[in-house]
Amino acid sequence: MSFAKKDRKIQSTIGKTFPPGPDEPSDRKHFAHVIADALHSEFKGAHGAVKAVSRLTGANERAVKNWFDGKNGPSGEHLIVLAQHCDHVLEAFLVMAVRTELVKAKKLGDARQKLADILAIIDDIQAGE
Repeated sequence: MSFAKKDRKIQSTIGKTFPPGPDEPSDRKHFAHVIADALHSEFKGAHGAVKAVSRLTGANERAVKNWFDGKNGPSGEHLIVLAQHCDHVLEAFLVMAVRTELVKAKKLGDARQKLADILAIIDDIQAGE
């Protein structure tokens, strides 16, 4: 016996959107698409990306696949875990929260750390000569 279509729970196609801030256009992407773009940027099409994110967040693989497809966005708890481990998700969250100064500060800190790593490598090479 199969269920009738009227018994199924239908997902909303409208989605949740954020009101535009003072410095941004009103045609912003909605939350699920922004997170999907960030996840795709972070994992760059890796084959095990859905499973990796599922293990990382503790979320169901089907839910994570919907995050990657932009059908649904993660819950608050899952978003926090993603932001802890995925720089692109953190930056997307900060941009949606209209906190671009924090994005700039984060990028500056990341660049300083990379520069320090490069200088350490140069010092190791020079010490070996």
